[in-house]
Amino acid sequence: MSVSDETTTVSDGILLSDAAAAKVKGLLEQEGRDDLALRVAVQPGGCSGLRYQLFFDERSLDGDVLKEFGSVKVVTDRMSAPYLGGASIDFVDTIEKQGFTIDNPNATGSCACGDSFS
Repeated sequence: MSVSDETTTVSDGILLSDAAAAKVKGLLEQEGRDDLALRVAVQPGGCSGLRYQLFFDERSLDGDVLKEFGSVKVVTDRMSAPYLGGASIDFVDTIEKQGFTIDNPNATGSCACGDSFS
Protein backbone atom coordinates (compact mmCIF):
# COMPACT_ATOMS: atom_id res chain seq x y z
CA MET A 1 0.00 0.00 0.00
CA SER A 2 1.17 3.48 -0.71
CA VAL A 3 0.65 6.55 1.38
CA SER A 4 -1.67 9.10 -0.24
CA ASP A 5 -4.34 11.63 0.45
CA GLU A 6 -7.08 9.65 -1.28
CA THR A 7 -9.66 8.11 0.99
CA THR A 8 -13.24 7.03 0.53
CA THR A 9 -15.90 8.37 2.89
CA VAL A 10 -18.74 5.91 3.40
CA SER A 11 -22.17 6.03 4.95
CA ASP A 12 -22.11 2.39 6.08
CA GLY A 13 -19.28 0.22 7.39
CA ILE A 14 -18.08 0.46 10.96
CA LEU A 15 -20.39 1.94 13.59
CA LEU A 16 -18.91 3.74 16.59
CA SER A 17 -21.10 4.11 19.67
CA ASP A 18 -21.36 7.45 21.44
CA ALA A 19 -19.41 6.00 24.38
CA ALA A 20 -16.60 4.78 22.10
CA ALA A 21 -16.47 8.09 20.23
CA ALA A 22 -16.28 9.98 23.53
CA LYS A 23 -13.45 7.73 24.76
CA VAL A 24 -11.50 8.14 21.51
CA LYS A 25 -12.00 11.91 21.64
CA GLY A 26 -10.84 11.99 25.28
CA LEU A 27 -7.72 9.95 24.50
CA LEU A 28 -6.84 12.24 21.61
CA GLU A 29 -7.34 15.30 23.82
CA GLN A 30 -5.02 13.78 26.46
CA GLU A 31 -2.38 13.38 23.77
CA GLY A 32 -2.99 16.91 22.52
CA ARG A 33 -3.50 15.59 18.98
CA ASP A 34 -6.33 16.34 16.61
CA ASP A 35 -4.57 15.03 13.50
CA LEU A 36 -4.97 11.33 14.34
CA ALA A 37 -7.67 8.89 13.31
CA LEU A 38 -8.67 5.62 14.93
CA ARG A 39 -7.49 2.92 12.55
CA VAL A 40 -9.39 -0.37 12.73
CA ALA A 41 -7.77 -3.29 10.93
CA VAL A 42 -8.04 -7.05 10.63
CA GLN A 43 -4.79 -9.03 10.68
CA PRO A 44 -4.02 -12.75 10.46
CA GLY A 45 -3.45 -14.31 13.87
CA GLY A 46 -5.13 -15.14 17.13
CA CYS A 47 -6.83 -18.37 18.16
CA SER A 48 -9.53 -18.18 15.49
CA GLY A 49 -7.46 -17.02 12.52
CA LEU A 50 -8.06 -13.26 12.44
CA ARG A 51 -7.61 -10.56 15.05
CA TYR A 52 -8.61 -6.94 15.40
CA GLN A 53 -6.17 -4.07 15.68
CA LEU A 54 -7.20 -0.63 16.93
CA PHE A 55 -4.64 2.15 17.03
CA PHE A 56 -4.22 5.84 16.35
CA ASP A 57 -2.73 6.67 12.99
CA GLU A 58 -1.75 9.87 11.21
CA ARG A 59 -1.22 8.14 7.86
CA SER A 60 -3.65 8.03 4.99
CA LEU A 61 -3.19 4.85 2.95
CA ASP A 62 -4.28 4.37 -0.64
CA GLY A 63 -7.81 2.95 -0.61
CA ASP A 64 -8.59 3.81 3.02
CA VAL A 65 -12.25 3.96 3.97
CA LEU A 66 -13.01 6.93 6.21
CA LYS A 67 -16.02 7.46 8.44
CA GLU A 68 -16.51 10.41 10.77
CA PHE A 69 -18.35 10.43 14.09
CA GLY A 70 -18.45 14.09 15.07
CA SER A 71 -14.81 15.09 15.43
CA VAL A 72 -13.62 11.46 15.57
CA LYS A 73 -12.32 9.92 12.35
CA VAL A 74 -12.28 6.15 11.88
CA VAL A 75 -10.27 4.66 9.02
CA THR A 76 -10.11 1.13 7.70
CA ASP A 77 -7.74 -0.15 5.05
CA ARG A 78 -9.29 -1.57 1.90
CA MET A 79 -8.33 -5.15 2.77
CA SER A 80 -9.98 -5.01 6.22
CA ALA A 81 -13.15 -3.16 5.17
CA PRO A 82 -15.04 -6.25 3.89
CA TYR A 83 -14.47 -8.02 7.23
CA LEU A 84 -15.74 -5.03 9.22
CA GLY A 85 -18.88 -3.95 7.35
CA GLY A 86 -21.65 -3.47 9.91
CA ALA A 87 -19.33 -4.02 12.88
CA SER A 88 -20.13 -1.99 15.99
CA ILE A 89 -17.42 -0.66 18.26
CA ASP A 90 -18.39 0.23 21.81
CA PHE A 91 -16.50 1.21 24.95
CA VAL A 92 -17.43 -0.48 28.21
CA ASP A 93 -16.31 0.56 31.66
CA THR A 94 -17.65 -1.79 34.30
CA ILE A 95 -16.27 -3.48 37.37
CA GLU A 96 -15.78 -6.63 35.27
CA LYS A 97 -14.05 -5.14 32.25
CA GLN A 98 -12.91 -1.95 30.62
CA GLY A 99 -12.07 -1.38 27.00
CA PHE A 100 -13.29 -1.34 23.45
CA THR A 101 -15.53 -4.16 22.27
CA ILE A 102 -16.34 -5.12 18.70
CA ASP A 103 -19.62 -6.76 17.70
CA ASN A 104 -19.01 -8.04 14.18
CA PRO A 105 -21.87 -9.66 12.24
CA ASN A 106 -19.32 -11.02 9.73
CA ALA A 107 -17.58 -13.18 12.35
CA THR A 108 -18.66 -16.80 12.10
CA GLY A 109 -16.79 -17.82 15.23
CA SER A 110 -14.60 -16.39 17.97
CA CYS A 111 -12.43 -17.57 20.82
CA ALA A 112 -12.72 -17.12 24.54
CA CYS A 113 -10.19 -14.28 24.59
CA GLY A 114 -12.51 -12.14 22.47
CA ASP A 115 -9.61 -10.74 20.45
CA SER A 116 -9.82 -13.00 17.44
CA PHE A 117 -12.51 -14.30 15.10
CA SER A 118 -13.09 -16.29 11.96
